[in-house]
Amino acid sequence: MDRGIPPGPPEQFAAAGRIPLAVVVVDGDGLVSHWSSGARRLFGPTRDEAVGRPAADLMPVAGALAPDEPSVAHGTWDGRDGQDELGPGLHTLGSYATAGCAKLSEPGRGRLDVLWWAYPLVGPGPGRHLVLAADAAQFRAADGGATGDPDGGALRITPAFALHTEFPDADRLAGRLPDILPNMGPAAAGRIVSQILELGYPVLEFSHQERVPVTPDWGVPKRSPDRPGRAEPASAAEPYRRRAAPRPELDLEYAEVRERLEFLNEVSGRIGSSLDLARTIREVTSAAVPRFTDFAGTHLRAAVLAGEGFPDGPPDVTTVWHRVWVEHNDEPGRWDDTVPVGEAIAFPEHTPFFQCMVTGEPVLIPRISEEQGNRISGEFEKRDLRPLINHRSMLLVPLKARDVVLGFMVLMRRPEREPFDAMDRTTGAELAARAGLVLDNARMYTYQENVAETLQDSMLPQVAPRMAGCDIATRYLPGTRLGRIGGDWFDAVKLPGSRTALVVGDVMGHGLNSAAMMGQLRTAVQTMATMEMPPAQLLRNLDDLAQRLGEQYLATCLYAVYDPIRSEVQIANAGHIPPVLVRAEDGSSEVLDVPTGAPIGVGGVAFETATVRIRPGDRLVLCTDGLVEVRGEDIGDGLAALCASAAHPAASMNDACDTIIRALNTRDGRKDDVALLMARLNGIPTDDVAEYELALDPREVGRARRLVRDRLLGWGLPATVVDTAELMVSELVTNAVSHARSHRVGLRLVRTDALLCEVLDDEPAPATLLGAGRSDEFGRGLRVVSALAREWGSSSSAHGKTVWFEQALPHTVCRRAKSG
Repeated sequence: MDRGIPPGPPEQFAAAGRIPLAVVVVDGDGLVSHWSSGARRLFGPTRDEAVGRPAADLMPVAGALAPDEPSVAHGTWDGRDGQDELGPGLHTLGSYATAGCAKLSEPGRGRLDVLWWAYPLVGPGPGRHLVLAADAAQFRAADGGATGDPDGGALRITPAFALHTEFPDADRLAGRLPDILPNMGPAAAGRIVSQILELGYPVLEFSHQERVPVTPDWGVPKRSPDRPGRAEPASAAEPYRRRAAPRPELDLEYAEVRERLEFLNEVSGRIGSSLDLARTIREVTSAAVPRFTDFAGTHLRAAVLAGEGFPDGPPDVTTVWHRVWVEHNDEPGRWDDTVPVGEAIAFPEHTPFFQCMVTGEPVLIPRISEEQGNRISGEFEKRDLRPLINHRSMLLVPLKARDVVLGFMVLMRRPEREPFDAMDRTTGAELAARAGLVLDNARMYTYQENVAETLQDSMLPQVAPRMAGCDIATRYLPGTRLGRIGGDWFDAVKLPGSRTALVVGDVMGHGLNSAAMMGQLRTAVQTMATMEMPPAQLLRNLDDLAQRLGEQYLATCLYAVYDPIRSEVQIANAGHIPPVLVRAEDGSSEVLDVPTGAPIGVGGVAFETATVRIRPGDRLVLCTDGLVEVRGEDIGDGLAALCASAAHPAASMNDACDTIIRALNTRDGRKDDVALLMARLNGIPTDDVAEYELALDPREVGRARRLVRDRLLGWGLPATVVDTAELMVSELVTNAVSHARSHRVGLRLVRTDALLCEVLDDEPAPATLLGAGRSDEFGRGLRVVSALAREWGSSSSAHGKTVWFEQALPHTVCRRAKSG
């Protein structure tokens, strides 16, 4: 204890307090979650090899992380070769920080003496221990192996802890502490820094007499211009650190470049983890704070942010830029009003920002003077930038791709920090170049996603929530994998006889090709549905069409036709997930046992039609396999979950769909897109349906008018509705009597939320609008119907055609009809 240290800073010692550090974060399970480049150099394994492995397998300090009784141990290392002394050994870490020395022997590397400090971490995030370690051999190497005191004894070097306030310029010392930590956001870094300062700043204790704080080996000592062989201190610990022994200039430059390359490589690994544009921007901005800069703001051109493709031409004073993210280590919210995130702004011409975005080159201002700050701030109306920029060091770097400026980053350091220099300018430019490539990839992906989603959205139908005798609700969710666009679709098609066709299909595969196939098959189904084909025949025709289109056309499809008057559903299945029926009477649910044919496109397979009886209020649920199928699980479990969630009481159809999505879509492992269609089959009471047969006699037109008037007045419809319906029925029956082949014409009236009228005859040729001149006696009937009806149409089959129209009813009539 009484051995002295020569007065003054001894030149023979290593750069005390500026030692290369290994930084390791260990989670609560004892697994490594962060492994710095210094840890790779000290212990050997690369980051990929170390992350996720037990810390005990990689470091000789793992015993400090065991959950036993806490104690503080300061093992010592004797600087004399062959006379190593460990203190009490590796002790456990509870709520205290521990430090010590350890030996590590590895083949090919010999003995390694390690100094270490370990801190417990409290708070959010996976990290539970922070370990700092250094190679003690560097102290011997710095003085050529002679580390002695004036009495001839060996210099004893001990890792220890001290209050940072014991040292000169304590605030600046604490400000350098984040540079030791792994790259993380300012909030997380600030939380860990406060814990370290409370537990004790890491120091080196020399022979129990002098303590030197440890600062990061970042921005290694710079060569003094007037003393070529000497190293000038560049760390925050300059007033109280031991000066390094003379090192060759080449070694200093190499170390400086090496540190910056390691920083760039570490940042590159972080910013390339996602193709999501917003996430990439946050990663790029946050990567530089606080290790490289104290303030970082990223601006992007509006076209890039909107995913509208590659920007045209260079930017100018009219170019609109969006400030998409800001990161800083000042107090939270400090600059929210000055530089708000999300602001759209055009930068004035006589500013460094404009110079950077126009030239595409970095702009460096080592220190912004009062005059410069006033001039820059004066270019902006209603904005005072002086508190943010004055006396700070500023570096502006462009974000470019293919020689086009996509955006730029504003980097600033606080006045008390070393200003940006030429090497920082090169480092910032390289950081921006790598970030620009990542941003361009994210931009292209976003653009392609927008195109694909627009295409798919245009192909998905806008299904009416209410059809004749049934209520419908739908949901579509894109897949979670890259290229989320898929081939799932649903549809509801209005058919003659107040029937509704319900369709759900899934084209195999993903991407634009699948979406295009889906559009073709959906259009084919709609066309064939209006031809009144039986479900099995429709799927057979669809299968033939898919084979003609190409071998790659494979899809599953479920086609159901609901007849609300007969209270039945006819279903045919082509390799699809079976539907679920929820009974209104008791709330029970079941998977319908319908014949499952081969997928569309296989060819040569027969399809069958199954008929299911329906009661008013029953619900039919159709979906694609993305909802019920999860990798590693039996699909039967998914169908059982669908039955359970579909049977859950709900206030509305939309609520029922949301219940199903919440129950099944939150399971882990779902990557496929999802299409869901639910129909509540209300039926149509027989009292709301009237059917008549008319002979092929022109006099039947008058009879049809009388039948319609009597029926509608009996339903209590207003006279205006009756008169309009009578006129349109007269026109349709006149056409049917004129063109029908047999002896009969059918007339059907259906009252739901609207009045539906259908006229049937055995002539398959569709009804068409004709042009009629002033003197023509024919050709105006359908024009009258088209002008008066809310909606009208014609469908044909091999047995004839049906011409129909819908007429809106007053809301009071609709409510009366429901209550009746």
